[in-house]
Amino acid sequence: MRRPVARNLALLAAGAALLSVGAAPPTTRHEAPARHTPKAPVAVGHGGAVSSVDADASAAGIEVLRKGGNAVDAAVATAAALGVTEPYSAGVGGGGYFVYYDARSRTVHTLDGRETAPLTAGSGLFLENGEPIPFAEVVSSGLGVGAPGTPATWQRALDAWGRRGLSTVLKPAERLARDGFTVDETFRAQTAANETRFRHFPDTAELFLPGGELPAVGSTFKNPDLARTYKELRREGVDALYRGDIGRDIVDTVGKPPVDPDSGWNARPGELSERDLAAYRVTSPPPTKTSYRGLDVYSIAPSSSGGTTVGEALNILERTDLSGASDVRYLHRLIEASRIAFADRGRWVGDPAFEDVPAKELLSQRFADSRACLIEDDAVLTSPLAPGDPRDPGPCATGGEAAPTTYEGENTTHLTTADRWGNVVAYTLTIEQTGGSGITVPGRGFLLNNELTDFSFTPANPAVHDPNLPGPGKRPRSSISPTIVLDRHDRPVVALGSPGGSTIITTVLQTLTGFLDRGLPLVDAIAAPRASQRNTERTDLEPGLYDGGTRQRLEAIGHSFRENPEIGAATAVQRLPDGRWLAAAEKVRRGGGSAMVVRPTR
Repeated sequence: MRRPVARNLALLAAGAALLSVGAAPPTTRHEAPARHTPKAPVAVGHGGAVSSVDADASAAGIEVLRKGGNAVDAAVATAAALGVTEPYSAGVGGGGYFVYYDARSRTVHTLDGRETAPLTAGSGLFLENGEPIPFAEVVSSGLGVGAPGTPATWQRALDAWGRRGLSTVLKPAERLARDGFTVDETFRAQTAANETRFRHFPDTAELFLPGGELPAVGSTFKNPDLARTYKELRREGVDALYRGDIGRDIVDTVGKPPVDPDSGWNARPGELSERDLAAYRVTSPPPTKTSYRGLDVYSIAPSSSGGTTVGEALNILERTDLSGASDVRYLHRLIEASRIAFADRGRWVGDPAFEDVPAKELLSQRFADSRACLIEDDAVLTSPLAPGDPRDPGPCATGGEAAPTTYEGENTTHLTTADRWGNVVAYTLTIEQTGGSGITVPGRGFLLNNELTDFSFTPANPAVHDPNLPGPGKRPRSSISPTIVLDRHDRPVVALGSPGGSTIITTVLQTLTGFLDRGLPLVDAIAAPRASQRNTERTDLEPGLYDGGTRQRLEAIGHSFRENPEIGAATAVQRLPDGRWLAAAEKVRRGGGSAMVVRPTR
């Protein structure tokens, strides 16, 4: 099973130059941003690489690489720029997970910068009079806001592995916020989708609905308040948020959301305090590690379920030859492996500071084999499927009651960077759903997260312990899956990740198998139409699969589907044998992504 992978990687490397589109180096003029930076989904070259959903953000990372920064510096610069151009997906008011490959030691390290619940939170955080508060009412409220982890993640990463300080790497984003960027169709569409609730909050409406109207495509969008926030963070460091004026403004906003009294909206207050911000800490858990086709797959450990769930699914697929399988058999196996892994995720994964999470056992090949035997080529498993017991795996055994997969907002953003020294970063950051809480901190220019809605409001199944109920200082379970794959010499093969809520896991899984097993060039593995099964009755399919004959053949086996217009928005980098980097992003999803390298080649 290992030789097809080696062959595929060699073919991909040989063909990479033919597929490349060299992105022009960004301008570094300080008087204005690169407002019309072109997008390209793939680029090949030397000196480092950046891939994100946005051209201005990728250009910010490239600028830092060109000035001597490394992959970590570029990742923070890109993330900060995404806080300007993708403010509905990420920013200072959110959190995320950071995976770093150190080329000198050939080791992988991770940072958990997930938001945390207030120290006053209990398991009944989202209950009123014993009943759960409607989800939509919690989303746009102070009650759903967790302590932000993004600024602390930036500082921790730079302190541990960066070559530049926060005051340097935030400069491109500050400039971009001050001078503005060009509004595209995606930004306008996301604003339109949030228009009703944005109007509930005057500060949000003033910023994102200038003059009371949706921003016009092609217009320049400026955020001077965010520019000043970045300047304050550059000058005072992240203590300005965790122990200073920015933090006090966050706490005041959460405790008394500035809602328009004429809107009639009940913006419930949250209990986030200055003590919660001062107590916030980024953790550094060991990465998850899974062996697949002779390669080592590293990702983030709980509190995210990404590493364990992608890893378990890969282990389930390990003994199936996907390289020679028909499209129907490949997708059937992929769907069923994901269904099983999500069943186990729902039962076992939560914040390990509060829950006994058997991460090692979930990633054991023995457990995967005990679950893989449930899969038959001519039948479909029933969802929701009951979990197995990784601590005592029995052949084809399930145990206890099934726990349905809870809702997670499908927005977020992912970036991937690499540098001339061989270091690599896969970083996924978020404010939860598109537009987060919808609440802008007055005078600060950024939206607050609604990340606490990733907790279960009530037990997913009352008959089973739910590891994802709220608790004081607890991190809600995530599906974020930044992933780095190393070869047998501990050198990077590929790094990738995606936004998409719980579909992040299936997007990373499908992209990995498309690249490693099916022999697709990286940009085509990202572009391939996606299927997403998350232990639900029906599997989501993008139109490219839903409208084709493959769906009918899978339905003949017993699968049930629903159409999803867009799943995820991945970015990735690949290390080529000659030392060049190949950066890859979406061709179409979210308007297409932006892959750049420092020195493009053909």
